[in-house]
Amino acid sequence: MTSIEADIVLPKARAAGRAWVRRPREPITIAPWIYLAPALVLLMVWTYIPLVEAFRLSFYQWNMLPTSVPKYIGLKNYERLIALPEMRNALWNTLYYTLGLFPMSVVIPLFVAIWTQDLTGRARKIYRALIFVPMIVAPVVAAILWRWLLNEDQGIVTRGLDWLGLERIGFLTDPRYALATLTWITGWKLIGFSTLLFSAANSGINSAYIEAARIDGATRWGIIRDIRLPLLSPTILLLSMMTILFGAQWSFAYINVLTDGGPLKSTTNIFYLLWQYGFETMSAGWSSAAGMIAFAGFAVLAACCMWLTKRLAVYDN
Repeated sequence: MTSIEADIVLPKARAAGRAWVRRPREPITIAPWIYLAPALVLLMVWTYIPLVEAFRLSFYQWNMLPTSVPKYIGLKNYERLIALPEMRNALWNTLYYTLGLFPMSVVIPLFVAIWTQDLTGRARKIYRALIFVPMIVAPVVAAILWRWLLNEDQGIVTRGLDWLGLERIGFLTDPRYALATLTWITGWKLIGFSTLLFSAANSGINSAYIEAARIDGATRWGIIRDIRLPLLSPTILLLSMMTILFGAQWSFAYINVLTDGGPLKSTTNIFYLLWQYGFETMSAGWSSAAGMIAFAGFAVLAACCMWLTKRLAVYDN
């Protein structure tokens, strides 16, 4: 750099530096935090504080009576839970609920939403009513309805088996069928919700893609395979993640009303087990330890689901 260039460039650089140093800072506004405050307070009160308290109680032995003092026992609650056969059985049942719900929470609603996309008029209204009615029925009411339908003596399903000349089945009293029955009832309740999401996502697909594919000679199956399914992948992954994380939890009401975890603990899952420990046997330590085991396992699953969603989801940009 020559002296002339230096005389020109350096003053400009110093001026720019002074301008950068003297640039006023942006004012810190508290308005967004005020809007977020109610939600943050609710999260702290109803989620994070109970989570920390449950983690603390998992190291204690306490029957939740005000006159008793919690006794610190370290990791013994976890050791005893892992050694319990009913804990392992509950974990397997939780896996069964989760996998068993996939056809009714993802596969069937996806098929119904795509198949009925082109329906118009009265047919569309009838199918929507039939699909969405279970979604608006309260879980306890739905459980009572199914208990009446599946009654081993006078239930409509039992009478139908008699009319067909088939042997009666204890849908809620036989360990061989009870778990599958509760999985079906839970899935029946979810079909309407999943179909609603898939129908909304399917309606949001740009019709120009469909018309262009038809002009190029694409078949109906080709449009579904190459356009609809890729663009529905975010919804498919979302419902898959919800089924994995909440599927077994959604079945809690039906277990509580219909089987109480039986027969022979065949329908108990991890969520019902920790509820039994906490509110039936009053074992706060065991219930908290079971909750922490469930929380850790589902946290790992949630992280994996989020990673897969980012990798596999296709968006219309």
